Amino acid sequence: MTLLLFAAVCCAAPVGNAISAYVALKTGAQDDGGIAEGGSAADIPPRMLTAYKKAVQQVGKYVPKCQDMRWPILAGIAKVESNHAVGRNIADNGDIRPKIYGVLLNGSGAGGNTTSFPDTDGGKWDGTSQGERAVGPFQFMPSTWESTGEDGNGDKVADPHNADDAALGAAIYLCGGGRDLTKRAQLSAAILQYNHSSEYVANVLGWIEQYTAAAKDPDLKNVSGKARAVIEAALSQRGVPYSWGGGNAKGPSSGFCCSPSGKSGASIKGFDCSGLTQYAYAKAGIRLPRTAAAQAGVGRRIPASLGTEALKPGDLVFYATAPGRDSTIYHVGIYLGGGQMVNAARPGTVVRLDAVDAMSGYAGGARLL
Repeated sequence: MTLLLFAAVCCAAPVGNAISAYVALKTGAQDDGGIAEGGSAADIPPRMLTAYKKAVQQVGKYVPKCQDMRWPILAGIAKVESNHAVGRNIADNGDIRPKIYGVLLNGSGAGGNTTSFPDTDGGKWDGTSQGERAVGPFQFMPSTWESTGEDGNGDKVADPHNADDAALGAAIYLCGGGRDLTKRAQLSAAILQYNHSSEYVANVLGWIEQYTAAAKDPDLKNVSGKARAVIEAALSQRGVPYSWGGGNAKGPSSGFCCSPSGKSGASIKGFDCSGLTQYAYAKAGIRLPRTAAAQAGVGRRIPASLGTEALKPGDLVFYATAPGRDSTIYHVGIYLGGGQMVNAARPGTVVRLDAVDAMSGYAGGARLL
């Protein structure tokens, strides 16, 4: 039984250097919500995304010299700090309830805090006079908020528990005295203010990169026929969770246990890599076998030696532990053009756009269209 289960799935070996993130969909919907607008991200509540975009429009009033503040930067921070306040109620005016509080920073070790921070706000923002705790979707310290916070929703109150106010405050804080955020070093320095950790900076930068990619529509103007049908079907599933063993020609489905890293798809409705390709190609009337290695035997094989330049939109893209030996293929994606593919990468991610070189062991492609 174990061998049969293993044979039914793909994406079972090396992963690339892309940092996982939930990225956007332009069309389609999910069971647990909807998407506010094109370029949004599947895990961002629409009202939070609106707050990020409003903050970008307003920050120039407070930091005129700041360059290239973008909503994906704010989204990257908020993803790590509060998961975009997911699970809270976000009112039309931006108020978030229940309020988001971090652990009490009293040096107890709870939540990883080892330094005591004395109270500065009398509990005004963090609900306690026994010390400090970070507040709101951007997890501001009360003392930082007092010097940075601004009114983003026009109610004449700067409240870190309000989405508009918090996003604007974060934009101002990240801009500093007028950073040029087009420069990687200055963007990293801005993020470092939040947490003086290189791991934290790398994590946030990864989310920013993924949200930036999500905000861009792939150019399909020269793609038509069945290739377009395949690509549009795959793109419609952006934001759907990865599920080990999940997905088929009919759409996302629950998977099973377990991936080599021990991740189960049994409670996740979604796709693994070959489940996604099965679904997308079914929309063009093409039936694919279940595993990535088996899919490499369908259509005209495009050798890896020809490079990625030989790929055309709609082609399958393969990855192997030993390129040149198709029996070692562990992953498949759908080529979009411009060096990008639609990808169900691995457990913990969602269907998203990735660079073709985001996975290791490029093993060529296959043309079925």
